[in-house]
Amino acid sequence: MLVDLLCEGEKGAPTQEVLRGINVRRLPIEHGRGGKLRYAYEYSAFILMASAVLALRSLRRRYDLVYVHNMPDVLVLSGLIPKMLGAKVILDQHDPMPELMTTIFNLDPDSLSVRLVKRLEKWSLACANLVITVNVTCKRIFAARSCPPEKIGVVMNSPNENIFPFQVTSESQPRNATPNKRFVIMCHGSIVERNGLDLAIAALARVRKTVPGVELRIFGRRTPFLDRIMEDARTQGLDENVRYLGGKMQEELVQEIEACDVGIIPNPRNAFTEINTPTRIFEYLALGRPVVCPRTSGIQDYFSEDSLMYFDPGNVDDLAKKIEYVASHANEGVEIAKRGQQVYLAHTWAKERETLVDLVSELLNPHPAQS
Repeated sequence: MLVDLLCEGEKGAPTQEVLRGINVRRLPIEHGRGGKLRYAYEYSAFILMASAVLALRSLRRRYDLVYVHNMPDVLVLSGLIPKMLGAKVILDQHDPMPELMTTIFNLDPDSLSVRLVKRLEKWSLACANLVITVNVTCKRIFAARSCPPEKIGVVMNSPNENIFPFQVTSESQPRNATPNKRFVIMCHGSIVERNGLDLAIAALARVRKTVPGVELRIFGRRTPFLDRIMEDARTQGLDENVRYLGGKMQEELVQEIEACDVGIIPNPRNAFTEINTPTRIFEYLALGRPVVCPRTSGIQDYFSEDSLMYFDPGNVDDLAKKIEYVASHANEGVEIAKRGQQVYLAHTWAKERETLVDLVSELLNPHPAQS
């Protein structure tokens, strides 16, 4: 295969280079967090540039496939010229934009902005030959909004087994029974309000009363939201119980997960977290750690009540109660993690990758209909 990758620019990175046989072209746009105008600028500029580059390249060498990752889903527009020249177009819908925008900007689902995004999503889904999304919850949403179910494939976000090697829970349990050892809670990922780190800090204040050696370790890129949360922790006298350890490469996260007693997904209930199936759940389970997570559709579609420690989303007391249970019932935590691992083993990246390859192969080389 000859593969061209068009992506955003990165400070200090070359405009063009070849990485592992892939021709990388970085467009002169760098991602920055901001308001709706910033998003609109980034999306519009990238779509125009990507469309121009693909159109010019298609005239010299026609593509067989254009694989578009949202956000935004209207980036599928960049594949129109190649599609007219015979290419197939895949739209990979990792995040439904109406739900994400509703959550990030606290918008009313019936607001003009959200209705416009839904209309663009409907058009984008129609333009693609194949839509790929991350879980059955999102597939139901897209099908309900306009896309034929048979046009949608599900490929879950699963951790790379080469980085997160599977460990049998009973053999990998942390040593939390040792006297004076800290009980370590781990939380990693994007440190933004919709992911509920403030709820984790509030729950920690309660857990500290019953688990004196408790420690919350936070991993992720520093954000203004993190600074506010850390200040709240200091105000509550949690300085010795909270440690922010910065962003980590995936290879480094393996060691941190192995050193923790429980992983938590403290998401509150909102339009986005209700449908999300966090990859972090699989990362903890792959390494044999029990997981405390919110009772939401995107998770319950895969995990039963006895394969994770569920808490009521947004309920600080319930989150604290579940963490306390894991701290005081180590054997039960092992059994819960074992059941969770069975779900993970059904969705390892090796299996999800095979699904993806089959979907793409069928699109490019469809089997003739059976008479």
